[in-house]
Amino acid sequence: MALDPHLAGTLQMLAAAKAKPTAEGTPEEGRAGYLALTAGSLTPEQRVPVAGVQDTTVPGGAGRIPARIYRPEGQGPFPTVAYFHGGGYVIGNLETHDNMCREICRSAQAVVVSVDYRLAPEHPFPAGIEDAVAAAKWIVAHARELGGSPTVAVAGDSAGGNFSAVVAQQLRDEGIRLAAQFLIYPAVDHVAAVYPSAEQNAKGYFLEAETMAWFYNHYVGGYANPMDPRLAPLQADDLTGLPPAVIVTAEFDPLRDQGAAYAAALHAAGGQADLIPGPGMIHGFFDMGRWSPGAQALVTHSIARFGALLKSQGS
Repeated sequence: MALDPHLAGTLQMLAAAKAKPTAEGTPEEGRAGYLALTAGSLTPEQRVPVAGVQDTTVPGGAGRIPARIYRPEGQGPFPTVAYFHGGGYVIGNLETHDNMCREICRSAQAVVVSVDYRLAPEHPFPAGIEDAVAAAKWIVAHARELGGSPTVAVAGDSAGGNFSAVVAQQLRDEGIRLAAQFLIYPAVDHVAAVYPSAEQNAKGYFLEAETMAWFYNHYVGGYANPMDPRLAPLQADDLTGLPPAVIVTAEFDPLRDQGAAYAAALHAAGGQADLIPGPGMIHGFFDMGRWSPGAQALVTHSIARFGALLKSQGS
């Protein structure tokens, strides 16, 4: 399918702005640019309404870390979703993903706890994933207080999809079974050469190969094992017993084939994985519905599938 015309226009707009490429700047510059593109480009009427938003802290790997709780309209009980934001482990935060969390909260009818894990390069691997695991355990332990239901899932986009997959594996290994996982164009492997989409979509579609390398180098630091399943959950020796997944990919995304491979691997291990391809979409489309009706339709559809999965797991 051709690139979505509205997203093509968005890419042209970004190119015309002639901003410094992320891979040529500092982490601080990348964070400022990403915040401007996401939360900074929202108008008040584009902010998704929810019943309540509360800033708080939750346990992390080395102390408490910021988090934000979103509550939907209604009486509940509701499932609870631990959300891990994208941004290449380096540039995302609670604000960049505020509207995405609001959308999941409202459309999936779930309490969403967005976790502001420590970022690289100030805190390289494994600091961020240790925060994610600790926060997820706390959310499971406090689910009755948060949503009123024992149903707990993980969700995340890009780097946050990586964290969600790793958290699901780590908690399974500790005897804690989550209800579901919602992986939005997840980064689940680091051997890009084996995936055609990494070469096909290496340049010109928002997330580029140079940017991915910049993220990875900041995140991994001097760690030398890219096959560590805490980095590459697709490389885990055992994918059995994991929660059912909804996995969303984008056609013009370097990570497209990784997401599809993870869905296939979960199926092969006897698990459930609902793969939702994104024809005409680019990486990052989940926050581009205000610019593209096609992107918004896919966002609405995939969250509805995730919400139905949560409901089925809670029944």
